[in-house]
Amino acid sequence: MNRMGQYQQQQQQLRRTFLGDATRGLGSIALGSLLFPELARGQESKRTGGGIAGLPHFAPKAKRVVCLFQSGGLSHVDLFDDKPMLHEHAGKELPPSIKGTQRLTGMTSGQSTYPVVPPLKTGKKCGLNGTWISDLLPGIQGIADDICLVKSLYTEAINHDPAITFMNTGNQQPGYASMGAWASYGLGTENENLPAFIAMVSQGTGKNPGQPIFSRLWGSGFLPSSHQGVGLRPGANPVLYLSNPPGVESSQRREMLEDLSQLNSLRAAELGDPETLARIHSYEMAYRMQTSVPELTDISKESAATLDAYGPEVLKPGSYAANCLLARRLLERDVRFVQLFHRGWDQHVALGRQLPNQCRDIDQPTAALIRDLKQSGMLEDTLVVFATEFGRTVFSQGKMGDPGMGRDHHGRSFTVWLAGGGIRGGMEYGSTDDFCYNIADKPVHLRDLHATILHCLGIDHSRFTYKFRGLNTRLTGVEDAHVVKDILV
Repeated sequence: MNRMGQYQQQQQQLRRTFLGDATRGLGSIALGSLLFPELARGQESKRTGGGIAGLPHFAPKAKRVVCLFQSGGLSHVDLFDDKPMLHEHAGKELPPSIKGTQRLTGMTSGQSTYPVVPPLKTGKKCGLNGTWISDLLPGIQGIADDICLVKSLYTEAINHDPAITFMNTGNQQPGYASMGAWASYGLGTENENLPAFIAMVSQGTGKNPGQPIFSRLWGSGFLPSSHQGVGLRPGANPVLYLSNPPGVESSQRREMLEDLSQLNSLRAAELGDPETLARIHSYEMAYRMQTSVPELTDISKESAATLDAYGPEVLKPGSYAANCLLARRLLERDVRFVQLFHRGWDQHVALGRQLPNQCRDIDQPTAALIRDLKQSGMLEDTLVVFATEFGRTVFSQGKMGDPGMGRDHHGRSFTVWLAGGGIRGGMEYGSTDDFCYNIADKPVHLRDLHATILHCLGIDHSRFTYKFRGLNTRLTGVEDAHVVKDILV
């Protein structure tokens, strides 16, 4: 080999060495920040793990979020949006000028008639603002001054899975990061012994079984997997594979994890793969959760008055009431994002029987959670989001008056409500037309709702991105989204 060839080979080796050392160095830095977060964070920060430098963008009103997701499509017509015209036109055909040419699902598109059905039960004007709330929800009637009803939400999705996915991830297609994963990625956690994002699922007494709830709804999508939610299950093993196998002592598990961590650390230093770091984080978190989760789920020290406030099912593991109480305990422990999924709101049939049952599931526990947070002072910096994927039609599905009558999906307008964490209580925002069918004033898209949730956490949604498929991907997507400033304090 001539001198020029030797020089080129030497330079190539130097380049490889430099790139390899740089990669290992970055991996070591990332690994160190993961294993020893107290060295990486500043004195002023209270975070114990994760988060992006520069976040929050501004002082947040909310430090944490609890999302009470009512899966199946809650009927805004029956519960929150009564109108005189519905009673005047009861049993009459929905005017073509109102129905328009909007897309309907295959369950009602072939009907020959579309009779107007007024709310199932009476209601009353509640709170200082006189907000109409159904008598099916007496507990929520009692917290009317603490909540803000957004009555003009809309979505393009008209079927459950894309609509639920849209509400929870900002996209109708699977594979995108959930709201809680975004919050974990951006803000990290303030409790090193519990995940930043925890989800729980309950089955209601309305439609049973309800729409399926998939774990991707609390998944991390394209974000690092350490930000995915952890599902908390009822019973003796709230988190799968958390307990040591029979015959394995805690000290043995600790030694095994240390050896495994060393192997993963070597691999992380070699490749700089963030998923290797996420694996180390997951193992360490699972070890710490062996102590923190049993303490979390032990409600024996809750007072009798507190248990009574959440209702008779609070002692039934996996019920909505029990999950509401656990949600409060998680929020007390500074879990960043807690999400409850309650199935059973898909009242296509037997509306008169299913809807009251479903309301009984959630009414008392929801009101108790709000009061509990308010009494402890936590409501001020906890954002509560009571949401669903779409509303229900004002016309009947099936023959009006038949016991099997129900309501179909309706994404053109529906109601959600928010409380605490920077939200003005005791108000309504937006409105529908006289038939609760189209939005009449102040429309709010799902993207606007997501932008507002992030704003309460101190995050400017337009600047909060992650590189994915060549795009600066956002929870709010690529289309315009606006913070609903009129509902903020």
